[in-house]
Amino acid sequence: MKWSKERAWEWYNNLPFIIGFNYLPRTAVNWTEMWQKESFDLPVIEQELAWASSFGYNALRTNLPYIVWEHDRKGLFARISQFLEAASRNNIYVMICLFDDCGFSGDEPYLGKQKNPVPVLHNSQAAASPGRAKVMDKNSWPELEVYVKDVILHFKNDNRIFVWDLYNEPGNTMVFTPQGDRPCSPELEKYSKELMENCFTWARSVNPMQPLTVGGWHVPVLEKAEYLDILIHPIDVSALKLSDVISFHSYCQIDRMQQVFDIVKKFERPLFCTEWLARHVESRFATHLPFFKKHNTASFQWGLVKGRTQTNFPWPIVVREDHDYARMWFHDVLDEKGKPFSNEEMQIIKQVKSNIG
Repeated sequence: MKWSKERAWEWYNNLPFIIGFNYLPRTAVNWTEMWQKESFDLPVIEQELAWASSFGYNALRTNLPYIVWEHDRKGLFARISQFLEAASRNNIYVMICLFDDCGFSGDEPYLGKQKNPVPVLHNSQAAASPGRAKVMDKNSWPELEVYVKDVILHFKNDNRIFVWDLYNEPGNTMVFTPQGDRPCSPELEKYSKELMENCFTWARSVNPMQPLTVGGWHVPVLEKAEYLDILIHPIDVSALKLSDVISFHSYCQIDRMQQVFDIVKKFERPLFCTEWLARHVESRFATHLPFFKKHNTASFQWGLVKGRTQTNFPWPIVVREDHDYARMWFHDVLDEKGKPFSNEEMQIIKQVKSNIG
């Protein structure tokens, strides 16, 4: 059963103010590489989560790859437990996402050694989960149901997980190439919407202690995009209506963020901006973190440590040639030794948490 507004607020009001990040370790090019046995890098994970905690972060969001569960369920669960323990030692809450349509590499997911990143290309080996082909093959859905129920049942009473994000960007068809980004599989959206709706039913049948969410994400980010279509797109409408707590993505400058906020606050539920920070499109610490604090909104920027995902480089659609534009990181906040890209940004975290400024 969907949580009442009263239950959602009672739960949320017992949390500290959340300042979080989306997480892959610097050694992983995608979540398959993060979670499979051959490349799970617990020492690096422990190091990076300690860095995050030292700068004031207290939450993270990360994705699971269905393919690893499919072939190594027991091992995956053991690694999740190790990960949760590392996060707990650093006082970091964990939001886990089960499905994801962002297969920017254009490949279906595969096990074993992953391809190296394409030079200077943003998130070039991103692998979807369970993969766009399985999403569009309803014969695979009974096994996807088993996966959703199995993972949530195993961790349903684990207070180290505080939210289940059931599906990241359902219907995202983009592929990133050095020549730019392009859509593929236009029929994906209708399957993703139905699968997402089923995920809520499957998850609620297990009755986890944690709330469920799927984020609205159809928000244009470029200056030339004059419309705002969150809650016009059917996937967003359905996702937000079904969620116990409201989550959304908003890679945009602060005026447009205010427009998004004015829409999502109408649900009268706790708010989670589960993706933001894109310096090249004016999604920045100085404007956005004080906004989130003012409006009691939990936030999860994209990225922590610059690494194999190369999300410090801009999306292909916003690449420009000038030097300053290339020097600036798009996402991420720390380099491979834990040094901040911007000390000023890290100070803003401390200021916001202490109500200074």
